[in-house]
Amino acid sequence: MKKSLSSLLVVLSLTQTSLCVADNNNGKALYLQRCAVCHGADIKGTGPLAKKSNPPTPDLTTAVFKKRLNDYPGVIVSSIILRPNGDLIPRTLRENGVKIAPHAWSIKDLRDLHHYMSDVISKR
Repeated sequence: MKKSLSSLLVVLSLTQTSLCVADNNNGKALYLQRCAVCHGADIKGTGPLAKKSNPPTPDLTTAVFKKRLNDYPGVIVSSIILRPNGDLIPRTLRENGVKIAPHAWSIKDLRDLHHYMSDVISKR
């Protein structure tokens, strides 16, 4: 009985882990498709449109942003959902002739993007 119970617990934990693990490939793909045009592949605000927005695109690898990410772990996701800068992103894209197709964000996408960006930011 103990062995079957422990086997069941192992299977359940593996199942739960696989459901919670972020997909870095999806996160990276979303970032490169939707964010890098301004933030750059390095997340340092070096994309081709970085200086064309007002204010310019920030470097997300700075100590200030790392502290903000640490203090508010959902800051990346909330920035996508809440768009605290109003029309800045769509306007910058529109004014520079960049078309990015609408995206129906899923919880998985948000989790994957957050994980990917957090991982890259923490290594800089």
